[in-house]
Order: sequence, then C-alpha cells, then structure tokens
Amino acid sequence: MRQYLLTILMVSGVASFAQKTPYTTSGKKVTVYNTVKETNQRLTPARGTISFSEKKQPLETEVSVFVDPTHTFQSVMGFGGAITDASAEVFAKLPKETQKQLLEAYYDKEKGIGYNLARTTIHSCDFASESYTYVKEGDKELKSFNISHDKKYRIPLIKKAIEAAGGELTLYASPWSPPAFMKSNGSMLKGGKLLPEFYQSWATYYTKFIAAYEKEGIPIWGITIQNEPMATQKWESCIYTGEEERDFLKNYLGPTMHKAGYADKKIIAWDHNRDMLFQRAATVLNDPEAAKYLWGIGYHWYETWNGSLQMFNNLKLVHETFPETNLIFTEGCKEQFKLEKINDWKLGELYGHNLINDFNSGTTAWTDWNILLDETGGPNHVMNLCFAPVHANTKTGELMFTNEYYYIGHFSKFVQKGAKRIACSTSRSAIEATAFLNPDGKTVVIVMNRGEEKVNYFLWINGQATEVESAPHSIQTLVF
Repeated sequence: MRQYLLTILMVSGVASFAQKTPYTTSGKKVTVYNTVKETNQRLTPARGTISFSEKKQPLETEVSVFVDPTHTFQSVMGFGGAITDASAEVFAKLPKETQKQLLEAYYDKEKGIGYNLARTTIHSCDFASESYTYVKEGDKELKSFNISHDKKYRIPLIKKAIEAAGGELTLYASPWSPPAFMKSNGSMLKGGKLLPEFYQSWATYYTKFIAAYEKEGIPIWGITIQNEPMATQKWESCIYTGEEERDFLKNYLGPTMHKAGYADKKIIAWDHNRDMLFQRAATVLNDPEAAKYLWGIGYHWYETWNGSLQMFNNLKLVHETFPETNLIFTEGCKEQFKLEKINDWKLGELYGHNLINDFNSGTTAWTDWNILLDETGGPNHVMNLCFAPVHANTKTGELMFTNEYYYIGHFSKFVQKGAKRIACSTSRSAIEATAFLNPDGKTVVIVMNRGEEKVNYFLWINGQATEVESAPHSIQTLVF
C-alpha cells in the first residue's frame, strides 16, 4: 500500500519523492555570498568557508533554516528579463564599452548574473517610443507583414544578448494588442476586444512573427496569448474573458501554430496578476481541447494595485490543482520611477520576497520586465515610467545598478538550468528562504533578512548544522 501511495504522489506532482541515497554534508564546505545594505557587499563572497558539524535536535529558542535535499519539487528553467523596444533604444545610445558592460552584467555566467531567459514583444507595448504594428491598417490577409521596425534597435540587441549568453537564450514573445482594425474599439490602446472576424488573422499573425524572427536567426521558444487580458490600460491592451482566451486558443491559435509547423513552440495563458490566476487557469485547463495546446500559465505581481499584498497562495493552488502545467513569472517591476529613489533598498527586497515565495509556490521560470531603461524610467510613449534593475544615464553614457540587479543575481547566478527546488523552511518569520539542488550536485540555499536586526541562524540538514549570520536588510546565497 505504501509503495502504491508513493507512486501516486510522484505521478501527480503534488508531493516530492525521496532520493534512494541519503544526502550527506560530510566534507562539504559552504561558500556564502552576501549583498548587504549600507556596505559595499554586492554578491560578495565571505572570507573563507564554513563547515557542518553534528547537531541532532535544534531548539525552539534557536533560529533555523531546515533543508532536506532528498525531497525535490519542480525543475527550474531559468531567469531573465525583457528586451523591449525601450531597452534596445537606450542600449543603442550607449558607448560600445558600456554596451559590453551591460551585456556581461546580465548574460555572462562568470562576470555577470547568468541570465538564460528573455521576453520580448510582438510589435509595440508601452515601453517603446511609438505605437506600431507589422502590417498596414486594414490588411486582414497580412500581405504587408514585415518586422523592419525591429531591425533598427531590438533585433540587434537580442542577437548580442544571445551571443553574450553563450549562444543560447530562451526567448518568448507577448502581444499587448492586435492591430487597431482588428479590435472593437478601433484602437490599439485602452482595451477593447479582438473582433471574431479577425480571430484567424490574429492567430496567423503569431506564426508570421515567429517565422520572421527565426529568419533573422533568432529562435522563438514560445508565446503568451495576451499580455494582461483583464486590464484596460492607456497603452496597448486587449480584453479576453477566460472563455474567450480558452476558445481562441483551442479553435484558432493552437491549431494554427500546429498547422504552421510550430507544435513545438510553447503557449502560455493568462500573463496577468496572481489575484485572478486560479479562475483563469481553471477556465482554460479544465477544457481538455484547450489544455492540450498549453505549456503553462504566466503571471505578474501587480495585484498590489488595489492595496492587496502579493497573493502567493493563489499561485500555490494552481500548482497543486494542475501539477502538470508549468508556472512562469512573465513580468514585474517597481512602478512610478523617481531618480532620487534609485538606491532605495526596498527595490531589491521586493524582488527577493517575490522570488523566494514564487519558487516556494511552484514556479519554474522567472522573467523580470525591462532589462534597461534611461534616467527618466523610459522611454515610454504614454509616460508609464518605471524602475529597471539597470538604468543608463544617456547624457554621460554610464550605467546605474539598482540593488534589484543584485537580488535577482542571488538566484540567477547560482541556480542552474535544470535545478530542482528542494524542501526548505525557516523557524522564524524574520528570515525567508528557498533552496535548490543543481544538476552539478551543488546545493544552493538563499536566505533574505528584511528586518532591522541581524539574525544568527543554523543551516540544518539531517542532524548536521552550520551557524550563519544574516545581516539586517541583506540577502545571501549559500553554495555547498
């Protein structure tokens, strides 16, 4: 009976499955990398290493981070950010040496933080200097389709990013709106709906985008159906109910992708906030004809617009209910850019809190928003100015790194593609933690302290422990 139960749990993906070989800390040396407020420590390795020693039973008066590498959960696909028109336009204004610095900072595994994932847009979004499409107005047959606009800035940057990442960068694309003539409001902006008579034209548009980019030597791994399909924005936006997104996927987009020879391309639904995540996932995935085309559910973190906290339990519920469907964080940034806030430590802590809780809730991949913006938080053609991990002063040609960059780096630099999340918990709410087992056998534990006081804790694994200090307002990665 026990063997049968374990088999069921393994197939469903609800619970982890213990390794046959016990995990041992014997002989392992722990290297600790720190990023700490009001110091110069930024992904800085501590002097020397620390070791494990016997500690059978931790006390409730002690603070502990408990890790069990014999219990594994979802695999990690990777980390990255969006290469938008705005990022590419700013990049083009920089001196060659500064361009090289940015590419190394993001995509080099040794000199930078090792991004291996990227998102881009299907024609324009708000983070561009103008609103545009790839076809002439009214061209239902898409005979005028061309991506010449993207060849000036965006495609060259994507190619350089692929090269900087060692020749391989998993790229997916999202539309913000169909062309104006395909929509109920006659505009790419301010919501509106895709008119039924253009469902097929719009589905074909995705395949033409993929073909055009791949002709330029840029492989497209996947697409999302619609960015933020429940938000009427002053910029490019389009509304789909759950039923409309489901039916567009199963009757048009999915079959069209397959017919075009793109059955291997991944399709992602929702691409919006965690608040309504479960309702949209259930609507699409409870329909087998729609679900067969879907690789995963994408989500953003902006549910805080209404005063809410981040709703990680909704993410966890989707993972538990549909364990065979992947979860991917497709966008997040701190909105309302102010240059005087560029060194605000809370920027990075927002990222750390979300990364830890997203992966603990079942996420497999994590994509930040713009990789680069200018000193105004743009360009953005509707002035929706935001923060990015890196900003450029286009007047001086210098880069400004926010601590968002370093907080993301505590994950992306150390957690390898194919890593498995492992069991990890903390005995105090003063610290947050998550942990992974890399394909190379290394264990990675990430611990964040958002408080005003230092926390000394024991990293405890199977009766062995080592004591670690977590500084106030810090994040650290332990590798062993």
